[in-house]
Amino acid sequence: MKITLNVMRQAGPNDEARLVAYELVGLSEDMSFLEMLDVLNEQLTERGEDPVAFDSDCREGICGMCGIVINGVAHGPERTTTCQLHMRSFKDGDTITLEPWRASAFPVIKDLVVDRSAFDRIIQAGGYISVNTGAAPDAHATPVPKADADRAFEAAACIGCGACVAACPNASAMLFTAAKVTHLGLLPQGQPEREARVVNMLHQHDVEGFGGCTNIGECSAVCPKEIPLDVIGTLNADLGHALVRNK
Repeated sequence: MKITLNVMRQAGPNDEARLVAYELVGLSEDMSFLEMLDVLNEQLTERGEDPVAFDSDCREGICGMCGIVINGVAHGPERTTTCQLHMRSFKDGDTITLEPWRASAFPVIKDLVVDRSAFDRIIQAGGYISVNTGAAPDAHATPVPKADADRAFEAAACIGCGACVAACPNASAMLFTAAKVTHLGLLPQGQPEREARVVNMLHQHDVEGFGGCTNIGECSAVCPKEIPLDVIGTLNADLGHALVRNK
C-alpha cells in the first residue's frame, strides 16, 4: 500500500499547530494503524527528524491510551480503538488526516498526545466505594439481580479513552461520567456514596471545562466499548434523587 498522511504537528502546548504531509509506501494491509505510525517514526528518525508523538500502551484495545481523530472521526472508520484499527480499513492511495482529541479540557501536550488527567480528577471526585467487602469471595456473597449486574458490567466496560469527548460537538464528557456513576450506583457496595457521587463527579466535570450534554449521541456512536447513551439517563435520574433528598 501507498498512503499520504497529513499529521497535525505541534511541538508543545503553546506552539502553533500545522498539518505536515508524509508519504509512506510498501505498507501491508495487515498492519495495525499504530504499526503504520511506527514505520513512519522509524523513517523520520533515520532522517534525523522529530518523530510523531502519539499515545499507546497495551495495543490490545484494553487500556484506552491510544486516541486519534482519523479523517474527522474519533478512532477512525471502524468502531474500535485506534490500536485495533488495521490498514485494511483503508485503500491504496488514500490520504489520511490525523489530529489529536480537540477539547479545552484535553490540552495538547505534543502532536497527537493530549493530557487526559481531567478524567482522573472526575474519578477522584466520586468514582469509588468505601464499603469494605473483604476478599473476592466475600464480595460475591452479596446477591445482585442479574439485570443490574449485566447493566453494571456494560457500563464498567468504559476504558476512559476520551473518544466520546472528541466526537461531541460540545466536548462533553457526560458519557464517561455517566458510565462511572451507573456501574457503581447499580451495585450494593456503591450505595453509601450514590448521591454524593453523582453530585461531586458532575461538579468536577464542569470544573474541568467539559461542555454540557445535548443528547446528540455522537459519543455513544464512536465509543469502542459500545457504552449505551441511556447511561446518561441513569445519571440524570440519580442526580434528580440526590437534589430532591438534599433540598
